[in-house]
Amino acid sequence: MDRGYAHEETLPHELILSIQRVLNLQRSADTDPLDVLTNNFNPVGILNSYFPDEAALGQLDAVQARLAQNELDLQHQIEELRLELRREQDPNRMQQIQEMISDLLGQISRIREKATESEAVVRNITKEIQVLDLAKKNLILSMTTLKRLQMLVNALTQLEGHVKVTDYKEIAQTLAAIKQIITSFKPYSSIQLIAQVSRRVQELQLELRSKIDADWDKFYAQDPNKPLKPNVMAAACEVIEVLGPEIRTQFVDRYVALELKEYRRIFKASDEAGQLDNISRRFAWFRRLLQTHENETGRVFPGDWKVRWHLTAKFCEITRDDMTMLLSKAGNKLTVKQLLDTLQEITEFETSISRKFATPIEEILKEIQSSSATRPARTISSAFEPHMGVFIDAQDKALTDMLAQYRGPKSRTSLEAAVPPSESEDVSTSPVLVLPSSTELFYFYAQSLDQCAKLFTGQALYDLCALHKKWLKIYAEEVLVTSIKRPTMFQQRRSIETRYDVNDVKSACTLVNTADYCHTTALELEEKIREKINPEFKEKISLQAERDLFLNVISAAIQVLIREFEAACEPAFNEMKRTAWATLNLVSGQSSYVDELVKAMDQVVDIIKPSIEQKKYQRNFFDKAASLIFSKFTGALVKSKPLREIGAEQLLIDLSALKAALLRLPGEPLVTSNFTRSVTNSSTRLEALLKVIVTPVDPVEGFILNYTLLIGDASYANFQKILDLKGTPRQDQNDLIDIFFTITSTKPELKDTSFLTTLDMDPGQGSNPNLTSPGSSRVSLLPTAMGSPTPASHQDLPGKADNVPKFTDFRRFVNFAVRRETMPPT
Repeated sequence: MDRGYAHEETLPHELILSIQRVLNLQRSADTDPLDVLTNNFNPVGILNSYFPDEAALGQLDAVQARLAQNELDLQHQIEELRLELRREQDPNRMQQIQEMISDLLGQISRIREKATESEAVVRNITKEIQVLDLAKKNLILSMTTLKRLQMLVNALTQLEGHVKVTDYKEIAQTLAAIKQIITSFKPYSSIQLIAQVSRRVQELQLELRSKIDADWDKFYAQDPNKPLKPNVMAAACEVIEVLGPEIRTQFVDRYVALELKEYRRIFKASDEAGQLDNISRRFAWFRRLLQTHENETGRVFPGDWKVRWHLTAKFCEITRDDMTMLLSKAGNKLTVKQLLDTLQEITEFETSISRKFATPIEEILKEIQSSSATRPARTISSAFEPHMGVFIDAQDKALTDMLAQYRGPKSRTSLEAAVPPSESEDVSTSPVLVLPSSTELFYFYAQSLDQCAKLFTGQALYDLCALHKKWLKIYAEEVLVTSIKRPTMFQQRRSIETRYDVNDVKSACTLVNTADYCHTTALELEEKIREKINPEFKEKISLQAERDLFLNVISAAIQVLIREFEAACEPAFNEMKRTAWATLNLVSGQSSYVDELVKAMDQVVDIIKPSIEQKKYQRNFFDKAASLIFSKFTGALVKSKPLREIGAEQLLIDLSALKAALLRLPGEPLVTSNFTRSVTNSSTRLEALLKVIVTPVDPVEGFILNYTLLIGDASYANFQKILDLKGTPRQDQNDLIDIFFTITSTKPELKDTSFLTTLDMDPGQGSNPNLTSPGSSRVSLLPTAMGSPTPASHQDLPGKADNVPKFTDFRRFVNFAVRRETMPPT
């Protein structure tokens, strides 16, 4: 069939949509091929499906009949659907639905009416039953009340009989029953009979209380004529327990007052026995009282009354008031020895009480304190806390005396105290790693902290912490820093010789170790105080500011090491400056000054490495030392100008040897990637500088191109520095600079500045001390990562570059414009 068509025929789009809408075509695996009527309908494919070959054409009538039958079926379905749609849209049916809803609502209303009528019928039926139930309930309540009233009256009669014969055991049981029964008659208190019974019970309770007080006085006085057995008073205590907690508290307070009456008389604050130095007598008296109470009178009290705790609480209250009065009276006459001795005895007593009762004394006082108390219950020792300033002042004085030898204009340094004069002159003597004064200071701190924490952990401990902070600051600033600032004759010595002082190196190492020890131990001290002090003070405890002072001491001590390191290296750099590099005719191995420099560095490092304990401070020193060496090398290089090509080549060899010496200077355990990278970066810049100087001026284009490649800027001032170092005559420099402008103006990628911008061509002439290195050199070609002993930004470094005429850029612009005019057209 494909051969019967020369091109594909398509049905109109409107026809396809109409067929799909009428037939509601669904595409599936078993659908008729004619179902796929879409915009891309291909009749050729449909016909091929019905007649796949020529033989199928013989079934044309059968296919036609099947299609006609399908059409009739579809037409029949369409008619059925139209009929159903008309039924659904019939207005009469909607009216029927509304009528059905109305009938349903009417049925619901009738059901509600029937339910209301049923409820009324049930209520009428059960009304008489409810009345009978209420009558039964009232009858039961009346019978119960009458029975309880009978029991109450009988018990009251029995109680009156027991009271007459003073039978406390029976009284306790009967009275407990009466109090339990009478609570049920509170709603009927307005009834006269009930009110009379209640009044009679109250009268009997008052009578019982009077009898018990009288019998207790007899028992307490132990009258031999009228002895009273302990079991009688024990039963009386049971009656008091029934009378209520208020009566019990009054009874116990009365007993405690009787027991401590003699104590008040003997130990008056105005008498000798009541003075601070007789505090031990007070405690001995109370211990005897407790023993008597436990062996004799205390046996009659129930255990849950805790009468011993009441005795202890009252004794502490009286004694604390006496101590407060005595301490206020003593005033400035109170000595720290008297304060601490008294406190020691008090704390021992309070500890023994806590151990005896297996309960901290603070909890005893808190539990016994009555709700009506006007002030919180506190221990005896709490009276001393406001006067702990005497203790703090004593600690302050002790610290003053301890560090007096290291403070003041005529004092000797802590370093001098650590090393005897005879030993300080011996170079081979091993250095003191940590100053004894620092260990003594923190040992004193630990003792005073423990002593104070055993007594008080509130304001007194906080004040002690403030004192510790004060003396840590003094020790850092007036002892350690003073040891650094004391004249070592370095400046005077520098004018006549350039040798370093071994003792200064050892002393600086000792200061580094000492300051690090103080920095670490101060943190431990802070944590210890936080652990012991009361919660309300914890957030106020910080020794960070004082610890930072010790870091400053470490930094200053390392600067001393750098100063002495520079002094040791100074002779080698002086020899480098004196060398006439411009007159060299050939290049040999490394110069003699390099050997001397490496030897000097090794001598100082051999002293420092075993003397500084912390590796991090050794690394810090080596970073600064490497920075200093490159700074000094650059300064000596500038001062040695002119260098010429041969001299610069020799300096390249020397720089390589110096770099290798610096890299192995710390030793393998201390070498870090940062240190290696910093040394490499610094030496690379100097190598670039020397390689430019080594390059011959002729040809000029090659010389300038080499400059742009190695230096990487288009700065006239920096290029002139190279010419000055190279020793180029002034008359030749102008032509070279013009050619430099011409070439660099065509290279926009070049920067305006480079590391040469910070190179001072006249070192040692500045007046700003902050810009100098330890050896008064203001030269720096060091990368930022390396750092320097005295860092300074290149904007602050004065030099010839700052004196460049302001028309330099204009001249460069004119040269560029002239060259453009003379260039041939492209």
